[in-house]
Amino acid sequence: MSKTITNGIRIEVKSSFLPERSNPPKPLFIFAYHITIKNEGDQPAELKDRYWHITDANGNIEEIRGPGVVGNHPRLQENETFEYTSFCPLPTAFGVMKGSFRMMRDNGESFEAKIEPFKLSVPFSVN
Repeated sequence: MSKTITNGIRIEVKSSFLPERSNPPKPLFIFAYHITIKNEGDQPAELKDRYWHITDANGNIEEIRGPGVVGNHPRLQENETFEYTSFCPLPTAFGVMKGSFRMMRDNGESFEAKIEPFKLSVPFSVN
């Protein structure tokens, strides 16, 4: 699990392996990651953009940038939470993701809410 707080925005990530959607002989490993974003600050903030840095077990890196998350640009009031689940395919049984969400306050202040690295791994594939 990954937990971070940036400017009052708490981001928690839990990942899991999806064997029913994976095909190891191909090789294709599908992972789900569930994100909880909570505004623990005293001002509203809207999620504008996402950035992901994904590294597989072979050292290959993929970077993903885009607007919002799962088609949404959640605007969080004080103590409000937004949750979603998304997926990451990898050609290896292990990988690491990290990234950030660009958040914007009502006054126009923009900042990067950091997402600490979290593992994507097939159970028992990594000590």
